[in-house]
Amino acid sequence: MYYVGTHLSMSKKLAENQNKDDQNIDLTLRPTAWDEYVGQEKIKNNLKVILEAAKKRNESADHLLFSGPAGLGKTTLAYLVARELGGMIKTTSGPAIEKTGDLAAVLTNLSPGEILFIDEAHRINPMIEEVLYPAMESRKLHLMVGKGPGARTLSLDLPPFTLIAATTRENLLSQPLRSRFGATLRLNFYDIDDIKKIFNRSAKIFNIDISPEAVEILSRASRGTPRIANRLLKRARDFAEVRGTKVIDENAARKTLEMLEIDEVGLEPQDRRLLMTIIEKFNGGPVGINTLTAALSEERGVIEDIYEPYLMTLGFIQRSSGGRIVLPAAYKHLGIRSREELL
Repeated sequence: MYYVGTHLSMSKKLAENQNKDDQNIDLTLRPTAWDEYVGQEKIKNNLKVILEAAKKRNESADHLLFSGPAGLGKTTLAYLVARELGGMIKTTSGPAIEKTGDLAAVLTNLSPGEILFIDEAHRINPMIEEVLYPAMESRKLHLMVGKGPGARTLSLDLPPFTLIAATTRENLLSQPLRSRFGATLRLNFYDIDDIKKIFNRSAKIFNIDISPEAVEILSRASRGTPRIANRLLKRARDFAEVRGTKVIDENAARKTLEMLEIDEVGLEPQDRRLLMTIIEKFNGGPVGINTLTAALSEERGVIEDIYEPYLMTLGFIQRSSGGRIVLPAAYKHLGIRSREELL
């Protein structure tokens, strides 16, 4: 669909630059203060009230649950909360906590007022959750010591701490776990103006010049997601450097999207493939998610977590009781006549 008129050596250089120091750059771009964190104003205001109240009572803050698509800033918010409370933060993830002993080791090593951040909380084993409940409610750790008739329960007191959990699949969290959070805050896709602010802030950190036209083009292709915006900025910077220019202009922005096969609204090849599969193989839908995963050879979680949220925001796809349906806006964007138009 896209013609990439770029010399092979340039593509090779861009590929080499893509992975170099990306992690360090991500840390550099991460906001370290509330005024640096763009967007999500309602969530920031709610958090400020919760944290200020906790500080006035000289208590640890309520446990917090951040949910929403990947790349919207859930981890950044966790670090800002820790900074606001003046405490340290320990991080882990649901898949990393394989046994109750793993969780016990983390909890017993917490200091008073410390933050425990668990990413991908929806992947916590149900048996692990049973240990987590009393830890969250009463700061007690109940462990089973021994086996058989001689087994006994050992209870340990835990210091005051705040658990912050992040998830992209809130519906997969058990109700008992969800109910133990003092606040559940859902992050939404960013609007175009906030994404532009993020581009300009990141460009200043990179110490590079970017034209307003380039900001406009790249912002509209960023899927309302800061992580993607920063990724596109890094690739545009690479393209400009390889071309020997000091400014990311409109041409550099468009060429960057062409090389990445991203269109003007941020659809990637996988998004277009999903839409075309439903249109061509299932007459536009509805098609069940299990059938769709088989047709795409893709995991269900990837479709539901990565592709569908943004496509639904654009009004390109709809979830119904019968399955997924491609909507007229998607046909128009892809330049295809819909069933209604053909009839």
